[in-house]
Amino acid sequence: QVQLVESGGGLVQAGGSLRLSCAASGSIFRLNAMGWYRQAPGKQRELVAVITSRGTTIYADSVKGRFAISRDNAKNTVFLQMNSLKPEDTAVYYCVADEVFRGPNGEYDYWGQGTQVTVSS
Repeated sequence: QVQLVESGGGLVQAGGSLRLSCAASGSIFRLNAMGWYRQAPGKQRELVAVITSRGTTIYADSVKGRFAISRDNAKNTVFLQMNSLKPEDTAVYYCVADEVFRGPNGEYDYWGQGTQVTVSS
């Protein structure tokens, strides 16, 4: 089993930045993919970014050029640097992880509890 704990959410003005972190514990030695999804009120959950243990990344089109995902394999931690934030980025952000990289449309096995990001206009 894998446990994921997110941190770094909060309230920020449009144009500002936030950095999310997610630490994995438990049966982590087989984790390949780690990343982030988000869910805004009244909307479906959507992929934000995912990174593999070798550094392959995928991003949602809506965040390309503004968000950057990275990971520290030694510390089993994944980060999401969010710049130029917009009100439409407001959502609960969930950390995800899996032994398998499932691409942009797959269902990742492990999920964190979520952290709220609110961007004011």
